[in-house]
Order: sequence, then structure tokens, then C-alpha cells
Amino acid sequence: MLRMTATFLALTAASPALAASGPFFSLGNTNFVVLLAFLLFIAVLLKFNVPSLIGSLLDKRAEGIKSELDEARALHDEAKSLLASYERKQKEVQDQADRIVAQARSEAAEAAEQAKEDLKASIARRLQAAEDQIASAEANAVKEVRDRAISIAVSATKDVVAKKLTAADGNKLIDAAIGEVDAKLH
Repeated sequence: MLRMTATFLALTAASPALAASGPFFSLGNTNFVVLLAFLLFIAVLLKFNVPSLIGSLLDKRAEGIKSELDEARALHDEAKSLLASYERKQKEVQDQADRIVAQARSEAAEAAEQAKEDLKASIARRLQAAEDQIASAEANAVKEVRDRAISIAVSATKDVVAKKLTAADGNKLIDAAIGEVDAKLH
């Protein structure tokens, strides 16, 4: 209201207002007519309570802006808490991944050690099997040599006996052998 009064005084005190011809309070003076229209306009505005309506609209707008700012702050705070939550979860997941990798490495090392031990045991079993085969082959070879030696000795003895033994001596030996078998069987 104070502004309107100041504006009115500035308009009436201005030099162009004094430039109008004739008496000021006549309808022929355009300045007076404009002043009356302006005062009538102000009266209509005041009659319909426009300044309070404008004030209430501005207050509503201010409240709307304030509520939007509050909502923006709340969303900002929520975003911060979500970010902190996701950072914690990301750290937990990273820690879990590090534990899984460490466990996998230790299991791989244990598996490698077990594989080495299994390989050593397999090599030892194969060496033992090879040694057993060699021993068996050696025993078979010794047996074959012994059998062959016996066969050669029997053949040589047969030849020597055949040359030195006469028919009568052979018959005596056969009769003695038959008697011995007969004694042992009965």
C-alpha cells in the first residue's frame, strides 16, 4: 500500500503532469482522467481483495516450493542412504569374492598336493608291479633253466647208462624197481 502511495506521489509530482493545460480537476485534463481511472482501478482491486489473493497465491507457491525442497531433501537423503547401503553391499560382495578366491586357491593347492601324492603312490605301485613281474620272469627263467638242466642231465645219464648197462643188469634193475613199487603199494 505504501508503494502505491509513493507511486501516486511520483506521478503527480512529475513535470509532465504539470504540462497539461487547463484546470487540473476537470474532465478535459487527461492527467486528471488518468488519475481517476487509476484510483478507480486501485479501489476495484482493493474491493475484490486482490492483494490478499495475490499474497495467498504467492504464499501457496512459496509453500509448494518449500514442500518440493523438503521432498528433494528427503529424496537426497534417501539417495545417500541407498548409496551407502549399496557401497556396503558392494564391499561385502567384494569381501565374499576375495574369500571365495582364497578358498579356491587353497583347495587348488590341496588338490595339487593330493595329486602329487596320488602320482607318487601310483608310481610306487607300478614300480612294485614291475619288480614283481621281473621277479616272476626271473623265477620262470630259473625254473626253465633248471628244467632244461634236468632234461639235459637225464638225457646225458640215459646215454651213459645205456652205454654201460648190459641187458642182464637192466632186467635186474627193472625187477628191483617192480618189487619196490609192489612193497610200497601193499
